[in-house]
Amino acid sequence: MPEVSLAELRSRGVLDFGDGYRTKRSEHGQPGFRILRVADVTDGEVHTTGPDFVSEVYAKAIGSKASQPGDVLLTTKGTVGRVAVYPNSAEQVVYSPQLCYFRVRDETVLHPRLLAYWFRSGAFLGQAAHRANNTDMAAYINLRDIASLSLDLPNADEQRAIVEVLGALDEKSAANAAVIEKADALAATIYEEAASETAPLSSLARFVNGKAFTKGATGTGRVVIRIAELNSGVGGSTVHNDIDVAGDHVARPGDLLFAWSGSLTAVRWFRPEAIINQHIFKVVADKGWPLWLVNQAVQTKLVEFKAIAADKATTMGHIQRHHLDQPTPVPPWGAVGGMDGLMTGLWDAALAAEMERERLAATRDELLPLLLSGRIAVRDAEEAAEAVT
Repeated sequence: MPEVSLAELRSRGVLDFGDGYRTKRSEHGQPGFRILRVADVTDGEVHTTGPDFVSEVYAKAIGSKASQPGDVLLTTKGTVGRVAVYPNSAEQVVYSPQLCYFRVRDETVLHPRLLAYWFRSGAFLGQAAHRANNTDMAAYINLRDIASLSLDLPNADEQRAIVEVLGALDEKSAANAAVIEKADALAATIYEEAASETAPLSSLARFVNGKAFTKGATGTGRVVIRIAELNSGVGGSTVHNDIDVAGDHVARPGDLLFAWSGSLTAVRWFRPEAIINQHIFKVVADKGWPLWLVNQAVQTKLVEFKAIAADKATTMGHIQRHHLDQPTPVPPWGAVGGMDGLMTGLWDAALAAEMERERLAATRDELLPLLLSGRIAVRDAEEAAEAVT
């Protein structure tokens, strides 16, 4: 199959691409365009929830840097290589400079979703890593370097077939995401209605702080979970360490982890066994309280904890251990047993869906380079996809 650079595709009118709009603070205002930043793009998803807007007065200056449905988005600074396709139903936003957009003009030559899949492939990541490492700052790849990247381009029929196979995996993953969202939302509603008493958060669980396990890391073995892994998952910058640690510093699927510094987030760990780094608590249910209850109690306090952290202007935002002694709403002890079956079921359903999404992503990532290189036939890839869907 022919190899072609992105620059050549642009010169042929097949593809447009560019980076985002460099906004001045004086241009902020509403009504206008919400600013989409790197943090708003996770792998495969776009979150249009950011608080900043550029006034509609500057629409002409923004020009092509405003979103269009179907744009392929690529993060180009910090975490290079998160990819998403801008949804048809989402509001129009303006891209920030650390995002690049790719707009396919001729789908008979290049399928937009094939381009999105290619950005997830080792072929892209290898080229990008070579260029991104040429800076002393945070990982970054610029437009000139992006234009020089090249990809193997199957014919249009093969592209559609590849997209259909990988798309089936993504559709199943999206269905699992819906299960997770609904299960967690229902659990939060049930808890809120039942939580008529209060108890100190510290009385419900042990909050075991991680340690500096990234120091002297071997580069092999288990993942070391930092705040970045809680927020964005395991990636190219993830640290691995082949050391023995105490059980309280190991995260296994279904454990509750709480980052008490930086982003202040609490998540259910669903990836393989890993090591917990500093600034993250492993939250271990104590004194007979179930873990689902501890999770809801922590989630209830997060808004307050984030406000406390925001006041620490001279240091990285964080809470201190004494903040865990503050009261939080809980159901009466006598009501917990009656809630346990349903709430445990919702917790387990969400965990199972998260773990299946991980397996689906692994299958997609395994099939992707094989399909793009022609080393596996589409029919064989379909059978592999059906085995996990």
